[in-house]
Amino acid sequence: MAYRKTPAELDRLAAAREHLVERATSVVADVGWANASVTAVAAAAGMSVGSVYQHFPSKGALAVEVFRRASGREVEVLGEVLREGSGDPVERLALGVGVFARRAMESRGLAHALLAAPAESAVGEERLLFRHRYREVFAEVIREGIAAGLLPDQDPDVTAAALTGAIGEVLVDPLSAPAEGDAADRLVTELVAMSLRCAGAAPAP
Repeated sequence: MAYRKTPAELDRLAAAREHLVERATSVVADVGWANASVTAVAAAAGMSVGSVYQHFPSKGALAVEVFRRASGREVEVLGEVLREGSGDPVERLALGVGVFARRAMESRGLAHALLAAPAESAVGEERLLFRHRYREVFAEVIREGIAAGLLPDQDPDVTAAALTGAIGEVLVDPLSAPAEGDAADRLVTELVAMSLRCAGAAPAP
């Protein structure tokens, strides 16, 4: 009869895997994908290299899991603001862009890794998939704005793609050599204004 792990063993393995992913995320935020070796992650997690490979078959598989979790959380937060935040669609668009930018600058190392840092091909493929998810949530609120007469008629998917690309591009340099204080506030203000112009929102009175 094949051996089956007990519920306690499964819980222990799941907890160890969660701890490993959390520590790997911290290592990536500190040193980037290229330097986040299995050895470095194992040391940060207080595990042996062999134990890491018990949970993930390769460095690439672990990196993909780190990327999926971290990016997935950011998409969720943006989606919550754009769908459920206060105000009309244009106000929610402005709020969403501001929240996204401020979260990125508060976790600069991780944000740079998610948005732009060189990574192995498996992470690059995940990055493309998540760009689609960002575009989808932006397209939703733009579509709402058009229906409400607050935004001009346009292709929401095209505008959402433009916003996704532009926001990432604007943030890349500040994340690698970040602005602080008033400069950071100005960056967010300019990024929000650019996004509203891109969507065709009327200027604030």
